[in-house]
Amino acid sequence: MSTPNPSLSFSSKELQDLAVAWVALGVAFAIFFAGGGGRAVSGILSGGIVGPLLLSLLTAGLGFLLHEVAHKVVAVRFGQVAEFRADYGMLFLAVVSALVGFIFAAPGAVHHRGRLTKREHGLIALAGPATNVLLAVVFLPVFLVGAVVGSPFLALAGSRGLTINLFLATFNMLPFGPLDGRTVLGWSTTAFVAFFVPSAILTAGVFVVGFGF
Repeated sequence: MSTPNPSLSFSSKELQDLAVAWVALGVAFAIFFAGGGGRAVSGILSGGIVGPLLLSLLTAGLGFLLHEVAHKVVAVRFGQVAEFRADYGMLFLAVVSALVGFIFAAPGAVHHRGRLTKREHGLIALAGPATNVLLAVVFLPVFLVGAVVGSPFLALAGSRGLTINLFLATFNMLPFGPLDGRTVLGWSTTAFVAFFVPSAILTAGVFVVGFGF
């Protein structure tokens, strides 16, 4: 059983990795949402890169970033030594894949060490997807405000943030390979089903109606 440790700090290397991952994902998703390839590059160059990049940083980039930070926060809460490390090769792949019209994003992972119970492992894993669901809830009123005041940027940021974060929550809860869902299921079937089923239904619903794209 680990001893709770309320202290939370970020090394300079960790902050650098988080910043690089955030920017790389912002660029990758800006290209992806613009259609990928030459069309995306020409569209961004002609219309300006600031808006698309800011939109991606605030939606996809923030979703990935806070997902990983949540893993770290809970791991530290359980007395772990935990740090995020970016995978620079995978970040490069994210940008390249966006250029060819699809996206594969695995920015890195939080590595932690120390003795943990199955419950603690499960809660650390669940923290990431749960954070994405909370972000989706935050982005819903952003969309509504944008729609009411007639702001295309706010409306798109809200709808895209909602969609991306629901997708991240559901995808990461799949019980396969290194994904969070496998760890959560190994701890508690009840917790897995209670989280995965509603998020999967909501994600399917927003994709069916094309919300956020």
